[in-house]
Amino acid sequence: MNVLMLSPGFPVEQPHFTAGLAEVGANVIGMGDQPQAALPERARNALSAYVQVRSLTDEAHLLEEVKKVADKVRLDRIETLWEPVMVAAARCREALGISGLTVDETIPFRDKEIMKQRLDAAGIRTPRHGNAHTVAEVRAHAERIGFPLIVKPIAGAGSQDTYRVDDAHQLEEVLPKLRHVEEVSVEEFIDGEDYTFDTVCVDGHVEYFNIAFYRPRALVCREHHWMSQQTICRRDVDSHHVAQGREMGFAVLKALGFRTGFTHMEWYRKPNGEAVFGEIAARAPGVRTVDLMNFACDLDLYRGWAEAVCHGRFSQPVVRKYHSAGVFKRANGEGIVRRIDGLDRILTEMGHHITAVDLTPVGAPRKNWRTSVIGDGYVMMRHPDLETVLEMADRVATEVQLYATP
Repeated sequence: MNVLMLSPGFPVEQPHFTAGLAEVGANVIGMGDQPQAALPERARNALSAYVQVRSLTDEAHLLEEVKKVADKVRLDRIETLWEPVMVAAARCREALGISGLTVDETIPFRDKEIMKQRLDAAGIRTPRHGNAHTVAEVRAHAERIGFPLIVKPIAGAGSQDTYRVDDAHQLEEVLPKLRHVEEVSVEEFIDGEDYTFDTVCVDGHVEYFNIAFYRPRALVCREHHWMSQQTICRRDVDSHHVAQGREMGFAVLKALGFRTGFTHMEWYRKPNGEAVFGEIAARAPGVRTVDLMNFACDLDLYRGWAEAVCHGRFSQPVVRKYHSAGVFKRANGEGIVRRIDGLDRILTEMGHHITAVDLTPVGAPRKNWRTSVIGDGYVMMRHPDLETVLEMADRVATEVQLYATP
């Protein structure tokens, strides 16, 4: 099977998915907008060929380049898990008669307003919402929906350019920050816990699913540089606590007609247990959540996704052994990381529960926490008991500290 992988080296998880394709026997051709030498080694080693293009987001240019490849070799699949390229990938599939997500099937996973309209029609609880191209439209939706509300890009990913707005004065402060965004979604703010519902599907059947939650809420963490964002993948995905969200996740996939691949849905659990839809993407979760999912079940979901899209099956047994947690650190201060405190003690006392450590090394510049949830790296851990893994995560959040100075 010949698979064209668009953007094989970016974002950070993409090299692992690219390698997964090769591991299940695919002949992988990469196409990206960076030189082949700049690709991560894991991606480079998985490719049989690579084509550098001027742009992956210029759909006409991309289709022209894909057709050139198709003239030389039969393409069986065109894949990507990078959101900005997904509609373009679908157009290439349609033009070449290749199976996979069509444009009509892809757009509801990219356009948050169309997404919610389709789910509203299916009777799924979504926040009150509207899309806006102009300042006047944003203000009109705000008056209709009421405060507090959320303003975010229609085709965004994660919490980038996402703002909670509590009143009309704050709205006027936020509007200039969104001038570079072509279209935004204005929606009701839901007071509750942030949860996910992540799946690998084959021909419309969910072969694997994961439920995770964020501590603290993603928007809260974006407002405070000293906070360590935590992602917790639950072992007890069948518990009553998450029952409404789990059922809603299956209903959303059915309503949108998703067939094969990875999906990442975010939803809110209100204090009364009600589940409210947030958004969904036809890709894997970012921020190394796939690694957390792998650690929770001793799986290889990079390979599992590849097997699903290439061979129409998911053969790995799903045995939920652990709750898995990732704690994402941000250095104190600005400039160069000069020291890391507390890590040795954590490794000594909790080492047999630690699954991964990847922090900005001493001597390297601290990262910009505003542009990446991963920030200055992470510590991951797992344990069969939820309270224990939460206690360990809180210890890492408070005791492991990175310090930077100019």
